[in-house]
Amino acid sequence: MKVLFDHQKFTTQRYGGISRYFANIIQEIGRLPNVSAEVGLYYSQNHYISQSSSVRDQYIGKLLKSDRMARQLYRLNEHCSQRLVQQNNFDIFHPTYYDTYFLSSLKKPFVTTVHDMTYEKLPEYFWAQDPLTKNKRLHTTHADAIIAISETTKSDLLKYHEVDESKISVIYHGIDPDSKLLFDKVKDLPSHYLLYVGDRSGYKNFYLFMDAFKSLAAKYPDLQVVLTGGGSLGIADQELLIRLKLTERVRHVNVTDEQLNFLYQHATLFVYPSLHEGFGLPILEAFKAQCPILLSDTPCFKEIAVDASEYFSARSWEDMAVKIESFLNDGTKRIDYIQRGLVRLRDFPLDVSIQKTIDLYRSLL
Repeated sequence: MKVLFDHQKFTTQRYGGISRYFANIIQEIGRLPNVSAEVGLYYSQNHYISQSSSVRDQYIGKLLKSDRMARQLYRLNEHCSQRLVQQNNFDIFHPTYYDTYFLSSLKKPFVTTVHDMTYEKLPEYFWAQDPLTKNKRLHTTHADAIIAISETTKSDLLKYHEVDESKISVIYHGIDPDSKLLFDKVKDLPSHYLLYVGDRSGYKNFYLFMDAFKSLAAKYPDLQVVLTGGGSLGIADQELLIRLKLTERVRHVNVTDEQLNFLYQHATLFVYPSLHEGFGLPILEAFKAQCPILLSDTPCFKEIAVDASEYFSARSWEDMAVKIESFLNDGTKRIDYIQRGLVRLRDFPLDVSIQKTIDLYRSLL
């Protein structure tokens, strides 16, 4: 069996949960007999797939600092993926995101993974001309099999799209609970901080988090916030911190996966306030790094973390502040939730997740 993966997330992400999800599948296929994988790429800077250090690729990497060149690379990699689709020398196609360039020429079964239905559930937070929801609908209509990464995502998919339920398989994200966690020190960290990971756009609820932190800032003068992921602070983010007089209490750092583990390990609390997610991979990352978590009470988070996290009302900064303070004042509570997280982590073994995915591929042959 040969599985073809396309370029999309390996072109657009250097680090990121979706590209890591696909890289894990590809790496596991490489260890198995009678299964092979190919990725439709000319060039990628993605951290999770093997990289070339040739002079040519180093030169391409420098050119990609230009937005124009990055757009051209996307088109070039899409051409590579399209060419491989047309050659038809594979058994299963698994695109890494929702572009539909391949639909008219694909002759083999294809699997699509639905990571969340946030755009459909909370459309007011997104650009009205974004084609993602249309492309996702076309994927779920034409796919031979659909992977939903949680029961919440499956339920949302059936609610918002007309999909044959028999095509949907729920396969959770996984993580290896026993592999050694790699760390790389992040310099000049505060000794006492709340951690926020990822994008800060509307539905991620970042501004509500800042309101909650503001209410605690005077009472806990040594408490700070460390942000990572989501790109550097935008103008609106910076203006918010100025208005709240928090500029000196909040910092953003760009980190590798090893440094992210370090941030989790040394955080007083990881706060994940999103209004909606499809799974929430940072939950498993925090469990493994032994970091206590405070989550919004969105259904997906309750499905994944169960009793291994504290929850707050997703639209109440007051409730969030009360729950944060309960961790600040109770070291025993932090230890208790760390231990619960380590137990819950074992319900998401990576090898089982990937084997279920490969079994799904085989079922389509």
